[in-house]
Amino acid sequence: MLNNTLKLKKKLITKRKARVRSKIFGSASKPRVTIFRSNRYFYAQAIDDTKGFTLASVDGKKLGLSNNKEDVKKIAEAFVANLKSAGISTVVFDRNGYLYHGVVASFADSLRENGIAL
Repeated sequence: MLNNTLKLKKKLITKRKARVRSKIFGSASKPRVTIFRSNRYFYAQAIDDTKGFTLASVDGKKLGLSNNKEDVKKIAEAFVANLKSAGISTVVFDRNGYLYHGVVASFADSLRENGIAL
């Protein structure tokens, strides 16, 4: 019973991610910013989909920050510094299947506040 529930849950998550991802594409001038949330940490990276390269990234675990609204704002500030050093000011936001509220919305709002156009 539990195994079947987990398989169904994984299948629904994969469908949701594919639906979001099919509408978003990043380039060198306007990369795709994708996020990943674990239960403890938050990660983000800017990807050039034409070449398949990661242009900038941030790792909440390496910064010693957890997955909550206050810490995600600090992670976003560090990410903006990486983006600006790479010469990027406009991005496409890929929420990676996560609902746009709470930590995900806080990260996106913090990117906007620090001068990155979404």
